[in-house]
Amino acid sequence: VVEHLERLALVDFGGPEAVARLERAVAVADRLRAVDTDGVQPLESVLEDRCLYLRSDNVVEGNCAEELLRNSHRVVEEYFVAPPGNISLPKLDEQEPFSPS
Repeated sequence: VVEHLERLALVDFGGPEAVARLERAVAVADRLRAVDTDGVQPLESVLEDRCLYLRSDNVVEGNCAEELLRNSHRVVEEYFVAPPGNISLPKLDEQEPFSPS
């Protein structure tokens, strides 16, 4: 499971600091799992009891894609490229299929 999480999150859990962070996250999830939710209706939104009005989408400035993309360290096909986590992502042909055990 840890290897699968590493691949999904692009984070190496090999170091003690990363393992401690993962353990804290699991502890928080365990606490949430213990909450009694019997009789509680599921929410679609925490604001479902309020009217939320949409404003009209009026473009006041436009045609600035080139200017915005100049702020990025890396651009591919007019898209920002986000930096990966602390481990490199294997190429598609090097990836092993995930099989839960």
